[in-house]
Amino acid sequence: MKSHTKYLFLGLIAWMTSSCSDFLDTAPLNALSPATTWKTEDDARKFAIGCYGGNNYDTPDWEDGGNILYLDCTSDLGYNNFEWENYKSIGNGTMNPSGSVASFYSFAVIRRCNTFLERINDIPFANEQEKKDLIGQVRTIRAYRYFIMNWWYGGVPIIDNYNNAEDARVARKSEEEVKTFVNTELDAAIGELNDVPAERGRIAKGFAMGIRMRSALYYGDYAKAKEMADGIARLGLYSLEPDYSNLYKIAGQDSKEIIMAVQYINSTKDLYTLGQMYNNADGGWSSIVPTQNLIDMYEMTDGLTKEESSLYDPAHPFANRDPRMEMTVMYPGMEWNGKIINTLDKTVDGKDNANFPTSADNASKTALSWRKYLDEQYANGIWGSNCCPIVMRYAEVLLTAAEASNEISGPSDEVYDKLDEVRQRVGMPKVDRTRYTTKETLRELIRRERAVELAGEGLRRADILRWKDDSGKMLAETVLNGVLERVVGTVDYSESIPSRRATINVNAAASDKKIEDRKFATHNRYNPIPQGAIDNNPALEQNQGYN
Repeated sequence: MKSHTKYLFLGLIAWMTSSCSDFLDTAPLNALSPATTWKTEDDARKFAIGCYGGNNYDTPDWEDGGNILYLDCTSDLGYNNFEWENYKSIGNGTMNPSGSVASFYSFAVIRRCNTFLERINDIPFANEQEKKDLIGQVRTIRAYRYFIMNWWYGGVPIIDNYNNAEDARVARKSEEEVKTFVNTELDAAIGELNDVPAERGRIAKGFAMGIRMRSALYYGDYAKAKEMADGIARLGLYSLEPDYSNLYKIAGQDSKEIIMAVQYINSTKDLYTLGQMYNNADGGWSSIVPTQNLIDMYEMTDGLTKEESSLYDPAHPFANRDPRMEMTVMYPGMEWNGKIINTLDKTVDGKDNANFPTSADNASKTALSWRKYLDEQYANGIWGSNCCPIVMRYAEVLLTAAEASNEISGPSDEVYDKLDEVRQRVGMPKVDRTRYTTKETLRELIRRERAVELAGEGLRRADILRWKDDSGKMLAETVLNGVLERVVGTVDYSESIPSRRATINVNAAASDKKIEDRKFATHNRYNPIPQGAIDNNPALEQNQGYN
């Protein structure tokens, strides 16, 4: 499959050299449509591949693998230490239109897709289904980019390829209008796409159905979310990877669980973001780290929460946990890469500890690091890898089906069975059907299961924005208001059980535990439209709360 991925990027290179213009890299609504000429099947194939992205970092891709890895920093499960990396302000609620805020507002990929979809109908193909499949791929990319922008900004312009810059200054559509456009495009693409992708990294029917599923779930259309999840299952192409940790290794990149991942390849287009995830002593920046909030969400091995289980010891919070904790997070006392991790003691063997949270800017401030994607030796080192971050996998489909079904009609064997399938993959006990007997109690379990199963994969903030508590408030209003804290304690090297080596001081001073103050106001449901976009297009209106 590596050769297929290389073909994809060689296609990008060919497209870039034959048909790219500066127009594609500019901000939306301030440039004219490119005068690109292509007439053959091969031209169309290259242009379709070009809609996925470029072979350099200046050309936006259909999705950014680094963005996926950073996104949980905007939630209660992650933390970004450096404001200039643009995710810290989203997590702590200090966003403003001119500040350091990650921008999802870009029409560069959409413009490429518009050009392709305008011209493809004029190109004759020997195989009409190949043409339809290419159209479906590009239609899905365009719908995905609109879905992303619509979710984070709540309505954006739906653009054409304009004849002049003045015509390009168009107002935002409503969130409902953009949602309808996205869903209509995805419904069309589902009918055009092949079931099986042409090669790894290319879109097929399952991914278009998956985005349609995700859109329906996010906006509370549970019947459609369930329909799409069931349809993906009926394709018969996807199943859970037996080894959860293998999903995040090179050996797992062809797993039947992965529906879509962003493709990177050594020496052609590397992913540099992993270096920003490693801790200080490993040469990393600790820019992207998990929080103790995530640890607290993992059930104990008996299937009970830490509040319910007699197995929980607050002095040893990493012991007796759901096995996914150790496969997801590097915690103090854990054995990793031939060493015992120590992020709790200021000195070790009389020497300063480079990984102590306050020892250096690059030390993890939460005393934790992600393990997903890091448990691998990459050929080009931590700053250049062929790691391929997952955009969607089959576990999300199962959890979506469970959530949607529970919201529609409450507990059922189907809901329990899907949850059990995900849980038992890692050795967790089946759901206790005598405990989770109501829609409300099962909803709590489904939300927790989704959080720990998909931790570090960029979906958490969307979940805490869409999920409501009993009073109708966004969950984000609860979990993102308050002080973000780390654990304080010491590591006992003589202890033989890794998960019990860390002894936490439960009476530690608040000042020693504090990482940052976090806040979330209701207007933070949406991100601010970047000021540069408004400067380029005066027809745009800023989101409420950011004026």
